[in-house]
Amino acid sequence: MTTRRENSTTYDYIVVGGGSAGSVLARRLSDDPEARVLVLEAGRSDYPWDLFIQMPAALTFPSGHALYDWKYESEPEPHMHGRRVAHARGKVLGGSSSINGMIFQRGNPLDYERWGEQPGLETWNWAHCLPYFKRMENALAASAGDPHRGHDGPLELEKGPATNPLFQAFFDAAEQAGYPRTDDVNGFRQEGFGPFDRNVRHGRRLSASRAYVRPVWRRRKNLTVKTRALATRILFEGTRAVGVEYRRNGRTHTVRAKEVVLAGGSINTPQLLQLSGVGPADLLESLGIPVVVDLPGVGENLQDHLEVYIQHEATQPVSMQPYLRPLSMPLTGLKWLLGRTGPAATNHFEGGGFVRSNDEVRWPNLMFHFLPVAVRYDGQIADVKHGFQVHVGPMYADTIGRLRIRSTDPTEHPELVFNYLSTENDRREWVEAVRVARDILSQPALAPFNGGEIAPGAEVSTDEEILEWVGREAETALHPCGTAKMGPADDPMAVTDPLTMGVHGTTGLRIVDASVMPFVTNANIYAPVMMIAEKAADLIRGVAPLPAEDLPYYVADGPAKVGVTA
Repeated sequence: MTTRRENSTTYDYIVVGGGSAGSVLARRLSDDPEARVLVLEAGRSDYPWDLFIQMPAALTFPSGHALYDWKYESEPEPHMHGRRVAHARGKVLGGSSSINGMIFQRGNPLDYERWGEQPGLETWNWAHCLPYFKRMENALAASAGDPHRGHDGPLELEKGPATNPLFQAFFDAAEQAGYPRTDDVNGFRQEGFGPFDRNVRHGRRLSASRAYVRPVWRRRKNLTVKTRALATRILFEGTRAVGVEYRRNGRTHTVRAKEVVLAGGSINTPQLLQLSGVGPADLLESLGIPVVVDLPGVGENLQDHLEVYIQHEATQPVSMQPYLRPLSMPLTGLKWLLGRTGPAATNHFEGGGFVRSNDEVRWPNLMFHFLPVAVRYDGQIADVKHGFQVHVGPMYADTIGRLRIRSTDPTEHPELVFNYLSTENDRREWVEAVRVARDILSQPALAPFNGGEIAPGAEVSTDEEILEWVGREAETALHPCGTAKMGPADDPMAVTDPLTMGVHGTTGLRIVDASVMPFVTNANIYAPVMMIAEKAADLIRGVAPLPAEDLPYYVADGPAKVGVTA
C-alpha cells in the first residue's frame, strides 16, 4: 500500500479521535488562532439529517450497527457463563456521545477526592475539577444563583421532565423504602432520587460534536476535521512523537505535528499505543513490534460498570410501550420531524437515583435509571402491553481487567477481558443491588401500576439464583475506562502524567480521554470525560488553570476534606 505524505504543513496539534474528549479539544485548542489543529476521526460525520443520531428516542438503533459502532466484545467472561459481552463504542464524529443514552452525571464529589488522594493527583480532587464541570455546562434548570452549577457553557443541559406518572410513583416508592429525594444529582447532593440532567436540547441529541465542534468548525481556518480517517500508528523519532500515520479512502497518509494528543477512548487509545511500540515490552516483542517505550500499564487497569434490567408489567396504560410498536413508529417519527416533539423527542432516561447498598461504603455505590417502558438496549421489547423497568448495578466493582492487541493489524479488535463478577465483594454488591431494586419496586406507591415482575421473575430469589441470573443477563453500562491511568512516573503501572497529560517516557505525546481515569466514577462517565478534556486543554496550552473552588457538598457519614455532614 502506498503511503502518501501530506503537504508540508506541520500542525501544532493532531487530535486522534473526534469523540467526546476530542470534540472538547478541537474547540479549546483552536481557541488560540495561532494554533493549527487537525482532528482525525475514524468514523463518519454526525450528519444533521441522520435521524438515528439526532432523534433522542432512536438511541437503540446506532448501537450494534457497523455504521456507527466499533462493535467491540469481550473475551468469554469466566464468571458470566463464558459469555462474550458486547461493547458499543461510537464510531462517528462525537464518538459515544452520538450514540449513548444522553445522561449527564458528574459522579460524586468523593470520587474526585479519591482521585486526589493518589500520589501526584492532588490537582484532580473535587475542588480542582468542579470549575471545569461548571465551565462546560449550561444547567438550564438550575437556579442562576446555584454556585455548584455552570450557566454559560457549550453544553445546554435539560432536566428530564419525568412527568409520566410512573416516574412520580417510582420516586415516592424510593422514599417509602427509606431513600431520600434530591433536587439535583449534579449539585450539592448526589445521593437520593430525582430527575436527571440530559444532553437533549429542543428535542434533539446534543452530542459533544454538536455542542463544541459544529458551532466553530467551518468558521475557523486553523481547525481541520477529517472523518473516516483511521489512525494506524504514531510516528516517533526516538521517543518523541512527531506525527501520525492514518488510512483514509483506501490510502495510507502521514502527517506531522508538534504535539500528538490521543483522544480515542479507553479501547482505541491503548490499542494505538501498543501498535506504535508503547506498552508492555513482552507483548510488543511477541508481535514483532519495535519497543519505543516499555510501559507495562498500557492496557491494564480496565474498569467498567455492569447493569441489569429489572422489568415489570404495568397495569395502567401510562407507559411508553405502545410507541415502540411498528404501527406506531411512523406517526411518532412524523411528530418529531415536524416539531421535535412527542415520544421520539426524549431519551426516556429522565430520572433515577444513587444509594448506598450497605453501611461499609461512604458514598453511593448503586445507580438506578428508571424508564417508563420495558425494552433492552438492543431494541428487544418485553411482551406486554405496558411496562416499566429500572437499570441497576454496582458502581465500584473491584474487578480489574486488561486490553491487549492480538496482532499488528490496526483493524483487528483488541482482546478485552473485564473479569466481571470475579471478586467476593462484587458478587455481594450485586446481590444487594437486585434486592434494593426489588424492595423499591414493591413499595405501595407503585402498587396501582404494578402488574408483577417480568424479569428476572419469581424463580430468581436466592443469592445463588440472583448471581446466576446476573451472569446470564447483565450487560455493560458502556463505561470502560482506566487503561492508561494517570499517575507519577515512579508508579510502574501509570501511563499518563497528571500534571501535563504527557505519556511517561515520551515527549510530544499526550492522552486525554477515559483511559486516564485512575478509578471509575459512580455514574455515567460522559460528563467526567468532558471535564477531563476541559481541564487537559488548559494544561496542554499552558494557560493558568481555573481557580479551585472549595464548595460544600453532601456527605452521609463523617467529615470529608471539603463538605458537610448529614
